[in-house]
Amino acid sequence: MRMMLRITVPAEKGSQAFKDGSLGKTIEAVMNKIKPEAAYFAPMDGKRCALMFFDLTDPSQLVEIGEPLFDRLNADVEFIPVMTGEDLRKGFASVSK
Repeated sequence: MRMMLRITVPAEKGSQAFKDGSLGKTIEAVMNKIKPEAAYFAPMDGKRCALMFFDLTDPSQLVEIGEPLFDRLNADVEFIPVMTGEDLRKGFASVSK
């Protein structure tokens, strides 16, 4: 299932992790694990934020992906199912039958 992973890192912990190098290492480790089709990074609500779009092949991956982010970065982590335009059209077609 295609998912959007939203990672939000509090400013204080993010600054500490930036200085000690763990911010980049943790984000790189997550990206290597999930192989996102797209990843975007931006400040949001005064915090560091990442949005990554990837294919979740097994629900157990939620633990593998989330725990290092919680533990190392004190991050808020959200997994949100998302669709492409094609997925949406297919959904509309199935509902209208």
